[in-house]
Amino acid sequence: MVKYQDEALDRTFSALADPTRRALLARLGEQDSLSVSELAAPFAVSLPAIMKHLDVLTDAGLIVREKTGRTVACRLTAQPMEQAMNWLNRYAQFWSESFDRLAAFVEEETWPTQPSPPIPAPPKHQVSRSRAGSARGRKRSTPPGRKPRS
Repeated sequence: MVKYQDEALDRTFSALADPTRRALLARLGEQDSLSVSELAAPFAVSLPAIMKHLDVLTDAGLIVREKTGRTVACRLTAQPMEQAMNWLNRYAQFWSESFDRLAAFVEEETWPTQPSPPIPAPPKHQVSRSRAGSARGRKRSTPPGRKPRS
């Protein structure tokens, strides 16, 4: 088993796993900087819950918080996202090359122009002669329910 350990990448993907955090990042992507209260406005969750999401995003390095007076503003940072994209692009390239090889293989194949002959039907089932003369018949099962007492 391959052991790949990059804590920054783990934190990035963990932060991106939550839909609320992705929505917060999307809002920050639309504007350069937003206050915490502006970020929290469209969400139907409490401000402390938004603060916890922002803590996760900050720990992952996806946002930076700057305090000016009593206002805390958040803005997006690109480096962790870049690292995640580089990691994903390696696998995208691998799959793209694999699909290209598969397409080349399929295109090289010569396919028959005429349909193949039909598969013959299996022969009809014949009764075995070895059981035909047997004196012993099928054992019949008892009807459902309680067994009769002997």
